[in-house]
Amino acid sequence: MKKRFLSVAAAAFFGMMLNAQQIKFEEYDLPNGLHVILHQDNSAPVVTTGVMYHVGAKDEVKGRTGFAHFFEHLLFEGTPNIKRGEWFKIVSSNGGTNNANTTSDRTYYYETFPSNNQQLGLWMEAERMRHGIVNQIGVDTQREVVKEEKRMRMDNQPYGNLFTAILSNLFTNSQYNWPTIGSMEDLNAAKLEEFQAFYKKYYVPNNATLVVAGDIKPEQTKKWIEEYYGSIPKGAKPTFTYIQDAPIAKEKEVKVTDPNIQLPAYIFAYRTPANTTRDSKVLDMLSAYLSGGKSSVLYKKLVDQDKKALQVSANSIGFEKEGVFAFFAIPMGPTPRIDLQKVIDAEIKKVQTDLISEEDYQKLQNQFENQFVNSNASIQGIAGSLATNHVLMGDTNLINKEIDIYRGITREDIRAAAKKYLNPNQRVIIDYVPEKK
Repeated sequence: MKKRFLSVAAAAFFGMMLNAQQIKFEEYDLPNGLHVILHQDNSAPVVTTGVMYHVGAKDEVKGRTGFAHFFEHLLFEGTPNIKRGEWFKIVSSNGGTNNANTTSDRTYYYETFPSNNQQLGLWMEAERMRHGIVNQIGVDTQREVVKEEKRMRMDNQPYGNLFTAILSNLFTNSQYNWPTIGSMEDLNAAKLEEFQAFYKKYYVPNNATLVVAGDIKPEQTKKWIEEYYGSIPKGAKPTFTYIQDAPIAKEKEVKVTDPNIQLPAYIFAYRTPANTTRDSKVLDMLSAYLSGGKSSVLYKKLVDQDKKALQVSANSIGFEKEGVFAFFAIPMGPTPRIDLQKVIDAEIKKVQTDLISEEDYQKLQNQFENQFVNSNASIQGIAGSLATNHVLMGDTNLINKEIDIYRGITREDIRAAAKKYLNPNQRVIIDYVPEKK
């Protein structure tokens, strides 16, 4: 009885939190096609200004990969009104912080300033959009920066190219075949005119979403937006054709070597639907059930009980057009792959056959509600969610509705997704092993 009372109390507490988490926003379009999202929250004197461009690694072409991520660096080089090397100095000297990041599907730039410098953030992002400088000195400088990033994060890092191995073997023809950082050979071979053409094609207002969140006065913010962005010329809307790989109909095994590791890793990877689909969210829950923390079924079985693995995880990764579900395991000592594979396959078979317990299901619901609350706990987080939901999901209000999708997922849905997507004939097995000296 006491346990029942506590669960009811916890549900009521979460309900109050989630009701308080309703994010109010306003959105509209400028005549040049720029989509604007405004969120007013005067509880703290800060404002985040972000611009998300609908261009990522998948919008590149084979032979010229890495462009989208390269621009994440290149467009801090300056503008006619911001001298080279001054961008970060201007931000920090005015009490702000800034950053940018790129995925396979979009590129996002943002600044967070004290609210009395909101106008500065709007002006700087308009400068980047209107006339970012793309010249030879900037290209040469940022090439070296990106090369060093790739060396540090991937080439010299244990298991640093593991995700690259998954993408290149799971997506053989589609634009998800390469990692976001791309190929250094491609960047070296590219001419200045190609970088300039990329900027002209994708960095246009009608391929961008501007989000301003925090301690704003909406009417004043709208005036500044019109002043700084309204006259930026509309570009030709970029077109995109996704190349769909044929379904995987037969299990495939490949070997990839890594000179930076001593222990192998084994990956069992499956193609899954885009993150815009409900099934993608069902698979998110399934991955959390299988390996979300030390109490999850795979961790308890392979790491705690059998001591066959040093590490194990099941990962659901959603892209705009497709997705990945990948099991990853590092064996304990000489444990062969087949021993790990048998346990993973047995747990898959269980969720394909039986419903997960009510207790595990409720734990998942609590976990996802907690994640939802945390993701919208800061102005920067809210700004990023608003932009992402508009650009990639096609519905800005998912910031409020997405938790209801997860709440509506049933135990039967989890079983059905496992049956549909996690079958042996649908996967690629990657033996990620040490390179022999």
